[in-house]
This record gives sequence, C-alpha cells and structure tokens, in this order.
Amino acid sequence: MASDRKGLAIVIMGVSGSGKSTVAALLAKNLGCGFLEADDFHPQSNKEKMGKGIPLTDEDRTPWLESLKNATREKILNGETVVLTCSALQKRYRDVLRASDPDYEAGNYDCRVKFVCLTASKEVIFARVERRAKEGKHFMPPELLQSQLDLLQVDKSERVIMVDATDSPDSVVYIIQAQIIQNKAEVN
Repeated sequence: MASDRKGLAIVIMGVSGSGKSTVAALLAKNLGCGFLEADDFHPQSNKEKMGKGIPLTDEDRTPWLESLKNATREKILNGETVVLTCSALQKRYRDVLRASDPDYEAGNYDCRVKFVCLTASKEVIFARVERRAKEGKHFMPPELLQSQLDLLQVDKSERVIMVDATDSPDSVVYIIQAQIIQNKAEVN
C-alpha cells in the first residue's frame, strides 16, 4: 500500500566500529527526527553469539533485518524522517531495508531509504573496536571485524553515499547532510 506522505529513512551503515551510532545520533539530532539503533533490535541470542566471537549467519540476521524493516516502514508510512544504524554489509540486506519504502521496486535505488556507508582503514576500525571491547561498551569483539570486512560489498549502482569516518563526527554529519540535499532527498 503506497503512502501519499513522504517519509524518509537514512541508514548509516558500515562495519562495527565505523562510527554508525555516534554519527546517526548526531544526524538525527541535527535533522530533528527519530533515531533507531539496530543493536537494540538484535535478539539476546545474536548478542551472545557475537560476544563469543561467532559470526552471525543469514538465518540469524533475517529476523533482525525484518524487525528493522518493520520499524522503519512505520516511520515512512507516518511521513516521518528517521535515521537508523545498520551494518547492512551486503546488497541483499540493504534490499530488505529498502522494502521499508512501500513504493520500492527491486533494482530501483531511488527510493525513500537512503544509505550512507562510513569507511576507514582496517587499522582505525580495529583500534576502535578493541577500545570499545576493553571498556565493555559493546558486545562485538575485535576478532569478528575481519568477518564483517569480508562481507562488506557496495555496488556503485546502488547510489550508496560513501563517507570517510576518520573525520570528526560533526564533519561527517555535515558531509552527509550536504550529500542528502545534493541528491534532492526530501528531509522534513
């Protein structure tokens, strides 16, 4: 069922430690819109599995992605803008989230779900993940980083906005906002 209201979802994606949560929260604050943290949608079993250093399978990810899609769809149908975090490492995972847009048709990347991939060198990301793990601030151990890097694939045809995550969060958010406006995405 298509909606006449023009909601928008901006997905801040990338591997663990790329800065998704920090950037997404700041972007949502700047836009005055809702914020969804994908980690909050993981069942405890997924968190425990990752905490033990075991990568998730597609079977583990599917219900998690579906719950994110449903929460995002609700925002879009209500005409709201929402910023969400999600690793969204593969096109098929991003396609699940694109289906949050009730008007999305497979292969049409000009929908109301926009993706921004935060990038940095493996060394920078590893240091961030390692620091977080030592501080007890996240369930993802550094040992799983390589499995995420191996999964990450972005095709230029998808129009994913690529942003260097080594800049300050404020600079990264400024770049994202400029790109969203440049791409004539409706943010209200």
